[in-house]
Amino acid sequence: MRVPESWHWPVGFSVSTEIGYQRPTYSLDTWGWEIRPIVDKTLGRWYFAVNPALERTWHGPDTRQGFGFAPAAKVSYDFSKQISAGMEYYGEYGNVTQIDALHQQQQQFFIATDLNVSPKWEINFGVGMGVTASTDHLIIKGIIGRRFSWGKRSAVN
Repeated sequence: MRVPESWHWPVGFSVSTEIGYQRPTYSLDTWGWEIRPIVDKTLGRWYFAVNPALERTWHGPDTRQGFGFAPAAKVSYDFSKQISAGMEYYGEYGNVTQIDALHQQQQQFFIATDLNVSPKWEINFGVGMGVTASTDHLIIKGIIGRRFSWGKRSAVN
């Protein structure tokens, strides 16, 4: 969900939610939920975003830990209408009421690319590295997202 552009806010504001599964060989916390507020701004070809997310494990050893704080940020540049690239940051700091020590936190930096193939689809992929002891050192990621429009019907397909 996002604040409509017709409200003329100085920044964009939206809230995204994600339900995810990962194989037990990667993490024993297999099912999780994320609530991600997104504050963003486009200045010319540049895009800036900050995402102070909350995460919750639904299945696995960390179920009883409650909500965790997982901030993210992005800076990217539009090389064309179809391709943009930049840097992304993802962190996981621990429970919102008790932030973990730095060596227990997960902090990752990515070089990532966005392919803008359609107004309804989001395609993002990147290569990153973890910079703390509890983070994987080399990570490859990919996101395929679908945008939905509730309310007015759009002529865009």
